[in-house]
Amino acid sequence: MFSAIARIFRTPDLRRKIAFTLGIIVLYRLGAHVPTPFVDFANVQSCIGQNEGMEGLLSLVNLFSGGALLQLSIFALGVMPYITATIITQLLRVVIPHFETLYKEGQAGQARLTQYTRYLTIALALLQSTTLVTVARSGQLFGNTGVAACDNLLTNVAWWAQLLMIITMTAGTGLIMWFAELVTERGVGNGMSLLIFTSIAATFPSAMWSIWQARGFETFLLVLAVGIVVVALVVFVEQSQRRVPVQYAKRMVGRRTYGGTNTYIPIKVNMAGVVPVIFASSLLYIPALLAQFNQPAAGEEPAGWVVWISQYLTSGDSPIYMAVYFFLIIGFTYFYVAITFNPVEVADNMKRYGGFIPGIRAGRPTAEYLDYVLTRITLPGSIYLGLIALLPLIALATVGANQNFPFGGASILIIVGVGLETVKQIDAQLQQRHYEGLLR
Repeated sequence: MFSAIARIFRTPDLRRKIAFTLGIIVLYRLGAHVPTPFVDFANVQSCIGQNEGMEGLLSLVNLFSGGALLQLSIFALGVMPYITATIITQLLRVVIPHFETLYKEGQAGQARLTQYTRYLTIALALLQSTTLVTVARSGQLFGNTGVAACDNLLTNVAWWAQLLMIITMTAGTGLIMWFAELVTERGVGNGMSLLIFTSIAATFPSAMWSIWQARGFETFLLVLAVGIVVVALVVFVEQSQRRVPVQYAKRMVGRRTYGGTNTYIPIKVNMAGVVPVIFASSLLYIPALLAQFNQPAAGEEPAGWVVWISQYLTSGDSPIYMAVYFFLIIGFTYFYVAITFNPVEVADNMKRYGGFIPGIRAGRPTAEYLDYVLTRITLPGSIYLGLIALLPLIALATVGANQNFPFGGASILIIVGVGLETVKQIDAQLQQRHYEGLLR
């Protein structure tokens, strides 16, 4: 293995790509600590210190920004607008036929879809930065903390100062998007995925340190051991797939014979990836958001539904919250898999090129068989996603970790997925040059 790593750095082209990628990552992390104009940096840091582990409604966005959101930095929004825009564009393919046509047009059509995603990212960044600045001005960024520093996060609340903050954060999102495209073009791996990886990995040391401080060294070692086991299991499941065999009939074109090959359709256990977890988290923020905006005035009793939501649907240690979260993930997994994998389209393509599944007739029976296999394999995949997503909530209830517990939820799925994909790309490039890859 060490000789393979040495070969990476002996290969000039690969060495240059890795150095470029690391340089972009360093710039990205530096930008996450540069405060936006008119932000009181001292008050923000004081408020973060006193409310550590209590990120509230914005915990998911803060996770994807690597902690930059609550620091109100120029990269405060992180990659979340781009992720949301990409998901919306994928969903619009089902609703708007023009988008589906563009997707099937090949490289030119997909370039147009990418352009639409960029425009939507900027629009979402404008919306989210406006919301963030408004929440920061009202002193509700960290919730009702009662800490004086949290009510004075901005040094200037004039309209032009807020406008400059919104423009700065939106420009920061555009810069992140450019960084990601540069890494994809000139570096190693997928740029946006690597930036997400970096953001999440940046929160690991502080999360583990908080567990050490709260529960001692023994609990820290226990969490670390559980984390290693969870990572191994996630790698195993992410690599698991059901291979549906496909045969292509021989056909004569002139004097040449085409086809006659055996291949397979790989159906992964976790076809949906991390998207159902993001969907479910986002949906569960809505009741908490409604409760937060319906807080009673001083001296008044809160409404019954506000009390119930605050008690059961805002904190992750509630059994009702865990149950709702788990079943939402299962539902969204089936929903997203149904959108991204179309058995009818796959069956039609196979029929067009003379392919068939042994023992299954081409056309509609093939589509029904693929749908049957997909439905059965999605069930364990959805349960696996639900259990992984519940790990941070269980950790919150047992060891006193914050909701960004490193070994669970969206964080571990993204870290493992991006890590595996990047290693595979490096391995492929090594094989092109040395006939021996990184993986044996």
